Amino acid sequence: LSWHWIFLVNLPIGIAVYALCVALLPSARGHAHGERLDVAGAVTVTASLMLAVYAVVNGNEAGWTSAQTLGLLFAALALLAVFLVIEARVQHPLMPLGLFRLRNVATANVVGVLWAAAMFAWFFISALYLQRVLGYRPLQVGLAFLPANLIMAFFSLGLSARVVMRFGLRIPLAVGLLVAACGLALFARAPVNGSFVLDVLPGMMLLGFGAGIAFNPVLLAAMSDVDPSDSGLASGIVNTSFMMGGALGLAVLASLAAARSDAMQASESATAALNSGYHVAFLFGAIFAAAAGVLGGLLLRPGQPGGAHADAHGHGESTAAQPHGAGNAATENY
Repeated sequence: LSWHWIFLVNLPIGIAVYALCVALLPSARGHAHGERLDVAGAVTVTASLMLAVYAVVNGNEAGWTSAQTLGLLFAALALLAVFLVIEARVQHPLMPLGLFRLRNVATANVVGVLWAAAMFAWFFISALYLQRVLGYRPLQVGLAFLPANLIMAFFSLGLSARVVMRFGLRIPLAVGLLVAACGLALFARAPVNGSFVLDVLPGMMLLGFGAGIAFNPVLLAAMSDVDPSDSGLASGIVNTSFMMGGALGLAVLASLAAARSDAMQASESATAALNSGYHVAFLFGAIFAAAAGVLGGLLLRPGQPGGAHADAHGHGESTAAQPHGAGNAATENY
C-alpha cells in the first residue's frame, strides 16, 4: 500500500451510494425530451480551469511574466470566453447564464468561490503545517482534523437548518464565514514549535463551526431565487463554483506561500521559512472567508416564493428536478 491508494477511497463509497439510491429512491421519468448534453461547454470550461490552475501553480518556477505563464493564462481566458459564447447560444446550456441575473444566485456563487478558496487552503495548508512544521505523522494529521470534521458534521446535518429557519439566510452565512475567518487567522500566527491544544485545536474548532453553519445557507440562497423545479440546477451551479474556486484559489494561495518561503530562506531556517509561507496562505484565506461573509450578509435578500423568477434561465422547460416541496422549504421564513 502507498499514499496513491487514497484516491481509490471514493470507489466503494460511490458504489454503495449508487446501490442505495437504486434500492431506496422512488423511480421517476426524466424531464429531458430530446435535450442534448452541452459537451462543448463542458470541454471548454474544464480546459480553461485546468490551464489557469497549471499556470498559477507553475508561476513561481517559470516566472510570472514568462511566455509560458502568460500564454497559458491567455489561453485559459480565451477558452472561458468561448465557453460563455457557447452558453449564450446553445438551446440547452450547461450553465444558463440568465440565472446570474438573479441576485441571490449570483451572490451565492461569488460567496462559494471565495469560501472555497479559503476552505481548500485550510485543508491543504494546515495539513502541510502539521506534517512539515510540527512533524506529525500522517495518522496524527488525520486525527488532528477529526474535531473539526465532527463539529462540521454536527452543525451542517443538525443545527444549521434550524438556525436558518430561525434567523434567515444572511445571519448564519455571515456569522459562519466570519468565524471560519477567525479560525484561519489563528493559523496565520501558529508558531514553529506550536502545540496542538493551544495552536491547532482552537482554529480547527472555529473552522468546523463556521463551515458547518455556513454551508446550507449558501445553497439555500441560490435555490430561494428560482422555481422549485430549478432548485437542483441552482444548487448544482453553486457546487460547481465551489469546486472551481477551490481549485484555482488553492493554486493561488499555494503559489503565494511558496514565494514567501523562498524569499525567507536566506534569513530563516528551512522550517521557519516554510511556516512563514503558510502564514501568508492562511492570512489570505482568512481575508477570502471574511469577504465572503460580508458580501453574503450585505447582498443576499430574503428568498421569494418559487416561481417568482420562472424565466430566469431563458427556457420554458424545467432543467432540474427536486422532490416536491424542496424549493418551498428553501424559501420560507427568510
